[in-house]
Amino acid sequence: MSVNKRLLEQKSNQELEKYIEIGNRFVPQANLYAYEILKSRGREFTDEESERIMSLINKNNKNSETIIHKNHKKSSDLIYLSGALGIGNLIWTYETLDNGMKIFIALFSLAFVFGIGYLVSKGTEWIKYVLLVILILGLLGFPFIIANLKNEPVVGIINIVQTVLQIWALVLLFKIPQLEKQ
Repeated sequence: MSVNKRLLEQKSNQELEKYIEIGNRFVPQANLYAYEILKSRGREFTDEESERIMSLINKNNKNSETIIHKNHKKSSDLIYLSGALGIGNLIWTYETLDNGMKIFIALFSLAFVFGIGYLVSKGTEWIKYVLLVILILGLLGFPFIIANLKNEPVVGIINIVQTVLQIWALVLLFKIPQLEKQ
């Protein structure tokens, strides 16, 4: 978000003081401009006040800076693709959705996969561990996927492709260097 310094210069000192208060919701650039304008108007800041304001600006900057590695984007695309295959799987086997509970579980599962994809795309660090646990639990059902491959080859192939995509996404997430995440 861009901050216009000229607009802030038109504000009174009392209004600018709100920009440098603890817990304000203004963007860091606005905090810095307000601090500079007040200083130029002759407002004397103690060392503690200046340090507090600078730490507030730095804290707000850290909160607004989330580094999103290219592997986050690739991984989220793979997870979205896995979810799209899940939709295809539902369409292929629509006759199995014969009651409300099965429909709810199917929609919840899809929403969960797309939710994980969204969190990965935003650079959320902890989601890779959630994906790892879910994937390990999902691999326990791999014998059912193989049995499904014999009964419904299309559904079985889709399930195997989804598993491969999710493993690939997880590998990409764990390959993100530590330095770029901080």
